[in-house]
Amino acid sequence: MTALDTDAPRAAGETTRANRFYFAAWRWHFYAGLYVAPFLVMLALTGLIMLWISATTELNGERTIVAVNGDALPVSTLAEAAAAAVPEGTVVQYIEPMAADRVAVFRVDAAGEATTVVMNPYSAEVVETFPWRAGWYDFATDVHGTLLLGTLGDRLIEIAAGLGVVLIVTGAYLWWPRRGEGARALLPRLSARGRGLWKSLHQTIGLWASVLLLVFLVSGLSWAGIWGERFVQAWSTFPAEKWDAVPLSDKTHASMNHGTAKEVPWGLEQTPMPASGSEAGIGGMARPVTLDAVVDYARSLGFVGRFQLNLPADETGVWTISHDSMSNDGPDPSKDRTIHIDQYTGKVLADVGYADYSAYAKAMAYGIAFHEGDMGLWNLALNTVFCLSVIFLSVSGLVMWWKRRPSGAARLAAPPLPVDLPMWKGAVFLALVLSLAFPLVGLTLLAVLALDLVVLANMPALKRALS
Repeated sequence: MTALDTDAPRAAGETTRANRFYFAAWRWHFYAGLYVAPFLVMLALTGLIMLWISATTELNGERTIVAVNGDALPVSTLAEAAAAAVPEGTVVQYIEPMAADRVAVFRVDAAGEATTVVMNPYSAEVVETFPWRAGWYDFATDVHGTLLLGTLGDRLIEIAAGLGVVLIVTGAYLWWPRRGEGARALLPRLSARGRGLWKSLHQTIGLWASVLLLVFLVSGLSWAGIWGERFVQAWSTFPAEKWDAVPLSDKTHASMNHGTAKEVPWGLEQTPMPASGSEAGIGGMARPVTLDAVVDYARSLGFVGRFQLNLPADETGVWTISHDSMSNDGPDPSKDRTIHIDQYTGKVLADVGYADYSAYAKAMAYGIAFHEGDMGLWNLALNTVFCLSVIFLSVSGLVMWWKRRPSGAARLAAPPLPVDLPMWKGAVFLALVLSLAFPLVGLTLLAVLALDLVVLANMPALKRALS
């Protein structure tokens, strides 16, 4: 639950053990909310933008409808026309039409810039061109992931996501029914007025939203640079050792991403790419290994509808056929499949499907699809309501604080620090444990704890301002 304020069950001066715990949780909830609330509003707003752009338009113009006119032209013919549409362009990626009456899409690189070329597959006519992944969706993605601040933004958001978990735990403790409320606490008290109504709505919506919020925060943290990239993703990535005696490139699968856009499955990003140029591999296709032959081979394997084909980038590069929910190829993560083919021999160097993912990578495959609202209309509706709820929780926390603060006082009006706080050593121990599991979050909690128990205790003027 995201809040800047709530009510205490008893007066601040009472010293029962339960009451001291309540005020301690309230204070942590308040201070965590000060930092987290602006980030949650930003994440919810940018999430809504991405959610509805993805649902109503498209990222690459591929929903454009064309008239079906006989058989589609060979992909190599379309690729030549696409390359010619961009001066000195080189085709690096092909996206199969979603259906017989839809366009084909190519990514063409030239002079360090990537261009989307949308083609009529029956006439090789260029329907439109525009910068690759440079629309509002990708702008929102950049803000959502880094605040347009690169690594610094990623770290700030990682701290916010971790403290969001603190908000959920402390919020649940503050919500827990007291005074015999029981199941009535599951619904808002619409008969209340003023701050009481704001509090009731905040608590109830926070309770229902917190379950989804935890899923979103954990899946988001799994992308983050410290806990995600260096801990969870590093431990859960697909082991290239499973590829039998296949030469490996010094590039990883993440090299197929464009900018901050995530275009390969989470569990493969850190896995090294295989390399062409040996007799390694199994089965595969007959020579010569051409664009048309690889596309036909993909279709023969059951890649139907939208799939992607990345062309070899250099003399050791491979052909990569992929269909995965991470790239919005389809709504079912269990259908994920990535195949790498030697550009010289046509042998399959690697064939990785959902069944080959680690347990956490499988969870992330579904978590990301759910996170992005790709699993159907119900998912779109649920995520929309969730994002609006997160915005409401942040705003309502601010409203409750504003209504509770002393009028005219130059104070933050934070919940009071309980006298004789029980088990503060346990809080320090918990922060140390969190430092090991979530380094940025644990260090932040230790810093806040030190500020609260050491600095403020010895600086009365600052303590009054922050109280």
